[in-house]
Amino acid sequence: MLIALVSLCCVVSAQAQTLKFGHINVQELIHLMPERDSAVVGLEKYRAELEETLVGIQNEYQVKLADYQQRHTTWTAAILETKQQELSQIQQRMEQFLQTAQQELEQMQNILYAPVYDKADVAIQKVAKDMGLIYVFNSAGMPYIDESQSEHLLERVKAELKIPAEKVAPTPLGGQQW
Repeated sequence: MLIALVSLCCVVSAQAQTLKFGHINVQELIHLMPERDSAVVGLEKYRAELEETLVGIQNEYQVKLADYQQRHTTWTAAILETKQQELSQIQQRMEQFLQTAQQELEQMQNILYAPVYDKADVAIQKVAKDMGLIYVFNSAGMPYIDESQSEHLLERVKAELKIPAEKVAPTPLGGQQW
């Protein structure tokens, strides 16, 4: 019984020593991928379309506001009330558009970036499997990783994705995300 317990401890200890972990900063990897560039272009184009629509609404409001400010003293009570309602409706439309536009922009970002993240995920999984890793941590934002206990995967995943080794991700400015 004692021999069996000691043998079991040795086997468990040996297995614990073979557990391998990896880590990679996924955001850094995404910045390096050429597919990200087309996602950024698509997102900026969509953002520009939304901004163009917003500018149109703002211009309409400014024109009606200027007309109101110039002529409100000459209008009858009925016209004054109608013009005030028009201004109020345009403001409401602008606020509603801003809320909807923000949601649509986030949805478009998810749509455009999904293939990039999927491709990165497939490459990370392949490299991890090839290296016999049981878990890969996303090191973005992690306070500490003991690199002596975990394999850094960035260079191997870059190679898997055929990203040139000399290409380096830009450092984020002011916490700005991809």
